Amino acid sequence: MKLLKRFYSFFLILILTFNFTSCSDCKNENPRARITNMGTEEVSVQIKTSGGNTENLNNVESGKSSEFRSYDSGTITFTIVIKNDIEVVETVEMDFCSEYEIIVNEDNSISTISTGVE
Repeated sequence: MKLLKRFYSFFLILILTFNFTSCSDCKNENPRARITNMGTEEVSVQIKTSGGNTENLNNVESGKSSEFRSYDSGTITFTIVIKNDIEVVETVEMDFCSEYEIIVNEDNSISTISTGVE
């Protein structure tokens, strides 16, 4: 009988833990992006949505990160410009609750990662 009570308690805790960890905080929020600049020059990013709207993250200094900027979901084109005229264009499909981080590395190469939650 004690074993059955322990099993029941363990099973209940397991179900509650699964429910709390599997719930997402997302409530159909627009996607968002930011830039982290570990390079040697200022960096700017233009975010253009498939609907034609544009958001800009301008003049992010070396060693700094911008705030997150949100925009409409859909096909997104990032135009990343490093002060010494290096330009990279990347197009991605972003749905609600997506996050994207653009990283300018120490050698001014560019990495992008999707960090979104579902």
